[in-house]
Parts: sequence; C-alpha cells; structure tokens
Amino acid sequence: MNLSFYIVDVFAEKKYAGNQLAVFLGADSLSGEQMQQIAREINFAESTFITKLDTKNKVATIRIFTADHEMQFAGHPIIGTSWVLIHKIFDNKPEKITLSVPIGEILVHQSGDLVWLQAAQPEFLNIFSKKNFESFSNLSSGDFDDTFPIQEVTTGSAFVIVPVKSKMALGKLILDKDKMNNWLIEHCKTSHRAFYFYCLEEKKLSSRMFCIEENQLIEDAATGSASACLQAFFLKYHSAEIEMINHQGDFINRSSQIYFEGKLKEGLFDIKIGGKTQFIAKGDWEV
Repeated sequence: MNLSFYIVDVFAEKKYAGNQLAVFLGADSLSGEQMQQIAREINFAESTFITKLDTKNKVATIRIFTADHEMQFAGHPIIGTSWVLIHKIFDNKPEKITLSVPIGEILVHQSGDLVWLQAAQPEFLNIFSKKNFESFSNLSSGDFDDTFPIQEVTTGSAFVIVPVKSKMALGKLILDKDKMNNWLIEHCKTSHRAFYFYCLEEKKLSSRMFCIEENQLIEDAATGSASACLQAFFLKYHSAEIEMINHQGDFINRSSQIYFEGKLKEGLFDIKIGGKTQFIAKGDWEV
C-alpha cells in the first residue's frame, strides 16, 4: 500500500526555515502503531495523518505524532496540514476549513499568505518560583523578567511559560537534561511537559521551546501550541488585545515567525495563531 505525502515548512517566510512537517493522505487504514513508526522514521518534530476527509464540507480528521508519541493538539501541524488541504487537496482553495483533532474541532482560515487557527480556551495552572530553575539551568535571579509570573498554561498541550529579560540571556540558556526532566515530571500537571522561554525586548518577542523526547533534550523550531499558550498568557498579564510576531528558531538556524492576533473580553479569550507555509516536496510512501 502506498500513501501520498507532502513535506512543507511551517511558520516559514522562505523555504528551509520554520518547522518541517510531513502530511500523509489516506491514512484511515493505518493503525496508530503504524503511524507512530512512520513518524519515527521521518523524524520531524511532528507528522500528520489524514484519516477522514469530507471534501464537500471542507472538514478533515487528523492525527498528530512526534517521533515519540501522539499529540492531542499542536499548532504547526494544524497550520501546515491546513495549507496542504487548501492548496493541494480541496477544490477552489477555500478560505475556511475545519480540522478535527482529539481535543475537538479547530477552525482554520486563510487570509493572504497566512493560515490562521482559532485556539481553544486556555487553562492557567501552577505558578512557580524562579528559584526552581537554579537546579537545572544556568539562569541567575537577575535573568528573569519579574514583570510576569512563571506559569504552566494549556490550550490543549501544556507549557511552562518562562519570561527572561533579554535575548542575550535567552541565547545563552543551558539546561541540564536529566534534572530538567525530573523537575517537569514532579511539577507539571499534564502528560505533555515542556518549557517555553521568551523575552519581550524593545517590543520584539523571541522564544525557545524545550522538551524531552526519547531521552533527548529537544529544541523546537516553531511551536504553535506553545504560542497559543503564550498569547493567552500575554492577554491575561500584558494587554487585553495582542497583535505581534513571535520569533522562534533563531538559535537553531530555523528562523520562524508565528503571528499573534488575540483579544480578551468578558473573560473569553479569542486566540488566533497564524503563519506562512512553504511547499517543499510531494511523494509516495510505501507502507
């Protein structure tokens, strides 16, 4: 059996930037184990598998896998898969489509070169002390931006949001893998455990995402789900209306731009994450 697949770069202003994604069509006959094996073989941050396609109503059901496990929600796979559906699969390049993922339906729309997703309502979890970080990072007390808390936030996948004062501190960040992993296991409330470090310096937002997969410390080039959490964080603690670009991947030579557009009104979060997608390749995968 052969599957058609596409490779795209997501949150990328040009080719060979942003976060890589493989999108597999016609995956309804595959088991979860087979999907996991393929995702491990291709070894991108994530791969998606389209298991159901309603071309009339412009709805697709997808499953998202890292090389290590299945995700309930992830931003760059939703943006990239939507771009493939809009430009390569659905007729007439529809402006609005719906993707069904384990946490529910995600509304997606295209505006110009940008594909946008509407994130779920956030949940704000534990707040942590910066002293916690002395045991597994090289950050000193003066490196943190005390304007904001350190807090775990989820909009489907959870991240500990960590504000630092400068891009220099962000760039020099060093983490001890084992000690970091132990801290995450001990303190995080969800099964998805990761850090999202950021700085807001001279109105420019820069970020880095770290997690542990297959006993390796991984830095992600562009993380839409973390960006949704960070946007919710800003709406709660910084401004009730947000329009900015999140720059991620600069420190690993995969420059990424994740567009924020959000509002907080009467307790409801309107969180939109957008980005450009670059087409790289199309092929057939023999299962």
